[in-house]
Amino acid sequence: MLPKVKTILYATGIGAGAPYVFRYALSLAHQYKARIVAVHAMEPMSNFAQSLVELHISHERSEEIHAGAREHAKARLNDRINRLIAKEIESIPEGRDLVSEIRILEGQPAVVLLEQAKAVGADLIVMGSHRHTVLGDAMLGTTTHKVLHSTPLPVVVVRIPEGYHEEGF
Repeated sequence: MLPKVKTILYATGIGAGAPYVFRYALSLAHQYKARIVAVHAMEPMSNFAQSLVELHISHERSEEIHAGAREHAKARLNDRINRLIAKEIESIPEGRDLVSEIRILEGQPAVVLLEQAKAVGADLIVMGSHRHTVLGDAMLGTTTHKVLHSTPLPVVVVRIPEGYHEEGF
């Protein structure tokens, strides 16, 4: 029996390769008549950075500024992801129906993606990957590596060509 793919989680880092990766998610959604849920994870400020800020201002003021900055960043990210989607679906008649939701959440990217895949009932995850060194991956790990080895779902990893950049994004 062929697998049923009804929901695709598109993990976007919103970098220069985002349109390239999104096209794969869009192609798969079109073929399977599935919906796409776009997810972007914003990493929280580290404890070290927070403590440096709080050397100069109170914790309450720091939290207030940080909350405002987070909301501003989320709004800008949402706008950018919407522009990407609009540009890519304009030539597909039912394109708007393929993207059901955009979620921008704060947390460690791999954890957020795994939680959201479960929350939306994803059948497949599509994410991009840049070229990394073996030593760099071993020391730091990558979001892609963590997701690949922590989910029971199939993951389509789209290799972003080295030096790839798209005008207007």
